[in-house]
Amino acid sequence: MSEPIHIVCPHCDAINRVPREKLGVQPKCGKCSTPLFSGQPLGLNELRFARHIHKNDLPVLVDFWAPWCGPCKMMAPAFEEAARRLEPNLRLVKVSTEENQGIAAQLNIRSIPTLALFRQGREVARVAGAMDAPRLVDWVKQNL
Repeated sequence: MSEPIHIVCPHCDAINRVPREKLGVQPKCGKCSTPLFSGQPLGLNELRFARHIHKNDLPVLVDFWAPWCGPCKMMAPAFEEAARRLEPNLRLVKVSTEENQGIAAQLNIRSIPTLALFRQGREVARVAGAMDAPRLVDWVKQNL
């Protein structure tokens, strides 16, 4: 059996230790018993953002968006499709720059949509602009 990895629960934010080979069998949270993966992007606020970025052993892809942004709205279905394709090997999250201006300022987000890929708590890649699902998945795979 391989070394367990840490996965933050998308529901209660508990940190779970899951053997890597068990990722594909729909692991559940040890605290709240909900599935750790749903194939849907997770919406985060400032309070939850740091925990999910720094405590997940999985890479985390963040979509910085705003409700008034046309390209953000157009890309939302592609981001959801990417979540279905990339989980459970990656966590996909959405952060509204309108509601979470502190995160946007801290990370110097200047345009939206902006995608930022984090690994082990550090940003490893960033791209601005809307993408369709195949391009988004390819971009992630190239940068991991």
